Amino acid sequence: MNLFAISINHRTAPVELRESLFLSEEEVRSLIDKAKSGLLKEGLILSTCNRTELYGIPADSSLNHPLLQKFIVENKNTLKISEENFQSFISRESLEHLFRVATGIDSLLIGDNQVYKQVKDAFRISEEMQFAGFLMKRVFNAALKAGKRAITETAISEGAVTVAYAAVQLVEKIFSNLSKKSALVIGAGETGEIAAKHLIDRGIHRLTITNRTPDKAEKLAIKLDSSFLTFDQFKNHLHNFDIIVSATSAEDILISKKDVEAAMKKRDFASMVLMDIAVPRDIDPHSKQIDYVFYHDIDSLNIIVEQNLSKRKAEIPKVQKIIDEELDSFFEWYNSLQSAPTIKNLRDHFEAIRTEEVEKNINKFSTEDREKLEIVTKRIINKILHHPTTELRKVNESGTGAEDAVTKIGIIRSLFGIDKNKSDEEEK
Repeated sequence: MNLFAISINHRTAPVELRESLFLSEEEVRSLIDKAKSGLLKEGLILSTCNRTELYGIPADSSLNHPLLQKFIVENKNTLKISEENFQSFISRESLEHLFRVATGIDSLLIGDNQVYKQVKDAFRISEEMQFAGFLMKRVFNAALKAGKRAITETAISEGAVTVAYAAVQLVEKIFSNLSKKSALVIGAGETGEIAAKHLIDRGIHRLTITNRTPDKAEKLAIKLDSSFLTFDQFKNHLHNFDIIVSATSAEDILISKKDVEAAMKKRDFASMVLMDIAVPRDIDPHSKQIDYVFYHDIDSLNIIVEQNLSKRKAEIPKVQKIIDEELDSFFEWYNSLQSAPTIKNLRDHFEAIRTEEVEKNINKFSTEDREKLEIVTKRIINKILHHPTTELRKVNESGTGAEDAVTKIGIIRSLFGIDKNKSDEEEK
């Protein structure tokens, strides 16, 4: 299978280079338009914070990996990126890499199931741009099936593997229901934003953001449909929150033990959770000595992360087994798209229909006419299949590209429901 793929990712390039090659959805659509103009017949472009990848069936035999790399780099005018920053794949390797991405085992965070959605979105864009032909649609389906199986059949995505997520999961263990709880996130940087998003996903009743730079807090609050507090005022409101997550880059303690004691008195000592995920710490660790205060810092959270990461790593062989099974299944289908087996399948398909109908109606004919019925119906089938059979034989002899031949044969199989009938029989 002539499927090319290139990837720049967390294994091959530092974050600044990955960022320089990141493509927005608008840029992806624009790049697809350019790729369709003589470079690729069909394909897929995937771009996330940790990877930018291009998959495609070449428009002609001159295509190679350096040309694909140049195509992407020049489009972004990013001269710092070199060939060493790319991984290159072809045929089964390309497909296996895509499956590894879709299942999350090639992610920076092993088992990150967000990438499954990102792959799905990339497929959707490809289809909307008419960049997904017969073959790529089958590739899409196979990759998504592998990703879904990994999520449902293994524990590869279970347990928190980021400190922000671990903090929120721990909060859920303390407060089983967050729908009546309020939370304050101190810090509107990447970690604070991730923690805030996780709280929203878990159904937090009220979320407030504060940050040393007011504009940044306000922008994040608007983005997350929450409220914000000015930084110089948040201490006066600590008692209003059941959960406080702090993730700033401050050099000194922001919330002292006295601040927490004062807040707890105003709360009449209703339970409060303090999650300090900053380095250095934002909250005085002695706060954990106060009754009904549940305090955790980055060290205790990292223990949870490492335990969960170890569990996910242990699931990788199970996911790889799923990938291998789906690869074998895909190439079993792909290899069936040859002239000879398709001609046989087509004839078997029509012969089965003919035999079934003859058997249903055989008693309507006299004994002497039954032989004639066999002869006449077989002649009809032969005449119907003469032209398709001739054309199928021409496909491999015509010198057209292998992918074109496979596409034509695949369409014939699809039109007559050959593969569908086969899968139906297997299910029975």
